[in-house]
Amino acid sequence: MDEFQRSWLLAQVGPETDPADLERRFFRLRSVRAVALEVLGERRAKLLADPLKVTVDGVVTMDLQENLRGIERQIEQVRQAPVPDDPGDEDDEREAAMAVTWLVPSRRYR
Repeated sequence: MDEFQRSWLLAQVGPETDPADLERRFFRLRSVRAVALEVLGERRAKLLADPLKVTVDGVVTMDLQENLRGIERQIEQVRQAPVPDDPGDEDDEREAAMAVTWLVPSRRYR
């Protein structure tokens, strides 16, 4: 994983995420998008494993439903966002490179 991919990945999953863990995941999955989706999916599963709303009458109410919605929006954004290692980006670069031609005169003047 290069520095550009690492910075994009940390921007998606947060700077507090362990970079060594991200490197191991990238080695296994070979895509920064897949790594981001896996990390966000684990966070979503962790939220769903616990109750989303807890109320202690007259003391405290804790509601994590907006956190869950936020992670789901982030997952959708990662699915649609351009990624540094996305094969679609490489195809665009190849097409742009192939569109470049050299202009040469059709006749030589003496």
